[in-house]
Order: sequence, then structure tokens, then C-alpha cells
Amino acid sequence: MMTATNTGKPLRIAGLTKTYETRSGETVEALGPVSVDVEAGEFLVIVGPTGCGKSTLLQVLAGFLKPTAGAALVGGQPITGPSVDRSMVFQSYALFPWLSVLENVEFGLARKEIPPRRRRELALHHLRLVGLHDFANKSIDELSGGMKQRVAIARAFAVEPSIMLMDEPFGALDALTRRFLQRELLRIWQEQRRTVVFITHSVIEAIFLADRILVMSSRPGRIKAEWRVDAPRPRDVTSEELRGLEREIYALLDEELAKSFDIELSAGASAGE
Repeated sequence: MMTATNTGKPLRIAGLTKTYETRSGETVEALGPVSVDVEAGEFLVIVGPTGCGKSTLLQVLAGFLKPTAGAALVGGQPITGPSVDRSMVFQSYALFPWLSVLENVEFGLARKEIPPRRRRELALHHLRLVGLHDFANKSIDELSGGMKQRVAIARAFAVEPSIMLMDEPFGALDALTRRFLQRELLRIWQEQRRTVVFITHSVIEAIFLADRILVMSSRPGRIKAEWRVDAPRPRDVTSEELRGLEREIYALLDEELAKSFDIELSAGASAGE
């Protein structure tokens, strides 16, 4: 497949930590320190046990949360808040049910003060990319779950961000729809070469999509290991090479999950004393 000129920006995460204070006044270390350099146009996938801080990290990168320490930078500039230059795709679609499919895709373009006629052209173009041009005037509640997620992807790409942040975007979908959208996402990414940071619990999905896979430790989340996946796309995840990689990643995740359970059991025992 022909690939477009790289339109992403490099992302640097430097010594980033995040702590929370609970209602009872206890301090919870959720994340870090985490340090990662993401190349412009790279497709980075992060996996880790539940509660390890993956989504917290993504929300810091989106500008929704401020780090306790450290910094995240895009193109050398610190992230200080949300920006249309960093699009977010959630597992729960996050679409506006009172707007049509087309109006949902136009929403971010309006924030960029793009004239209405050009907004419509761009929105229709990105709906064509995800195969939903004929549904432009439909209501969101007329769409299936997979179609809603395609609208969310079209909306995210339409504003031409440098960074795409994706928080388990296919986690709620059935296996066939998930597989279809993985391929659609790769196709669009290969055409536009945005920088992507993608979170998933699926090791197979990570192997299928990623240029590089990071595994996070149990809380507080740190980078435990990384693998660069050089197998050509589209990938046969049933190949012996990639099955071997899957086993390696699962072995590490099993180890970290056991640690997280030990932490929870220890905390519960302390609370009961």
C-alpha cells in the first residue's frame, strides 16, 4: 500500500507521575515515573493490567489531567490542556445523540473555525474513508455500535490532528466488527501517518496494529518492557513468530497481574486489622 507523507508529531513523556488523594485523605500513586519517546507517525500500543494507569496516562496526554510531576511534550511544546491537535477516541463513542452523523464529524472542525462549506467537504471526505458517506444525515441512534465507532474515528481524523489518542476504542465491539475496524484504522493511518497512542487489553490487537508495544507494570504504572514489531502488514497473528511474541507478552502480563492482586489483597488485609 502507498503511504502518505508523515503528518504526525513526535511525543515525549519525561518522568511523568500522577498521584490522587482519596476521599479518606490517602494518597494513591497511579502512575510513574514514565518516560517514553514516541516518533512522529509511530503507531504505539500500550497494554497492561487493569488499574495500572494506562487511561490516566492517556488523559494526561489529552490534556484532561495535569501530571503530579514530569511533563509531556508534543513537537517540543508542553501539553497544558486539551487541543484539537490531539484527538481522542473513547471506548464509549462519545458522540452527540442530538446531532446527525455529519454534524458529529463537523463538530471539531467548527472549533477550528473552518467555514461551513469546507467543514461539510472535510466531514463527507472522512465519512467516505470509514464507509459511512451514505449515512451522513442519519441520527446516531440509528447506527450499530461498530458504525458509531467509525463515526468517532472519522471525527477524530477530520480535524487533522498530529496525535491520535485511542482508549480501548474497539473493546465493546463483537469480534468480527473489531477485526474489521482494526483493518480500517490501519488503512487510514497508513494513508495519513498520524502519531497514534493506542491502549488495549488485547495482546492480539496490539500485535496486529503496533509498530511498538509497551507493557506497563501494576500500579503505580511504569514501563515494564517494550517490543518493536517489524512483521510486515497486514500481519498474520497466527504465524509462529507472532504467536511467540504473544506468549512473551502474556507471561509478563500474568506476572504483573499477580502483583496487582497481591497489592489489593494486602491492602484489604490491612484495612481489616
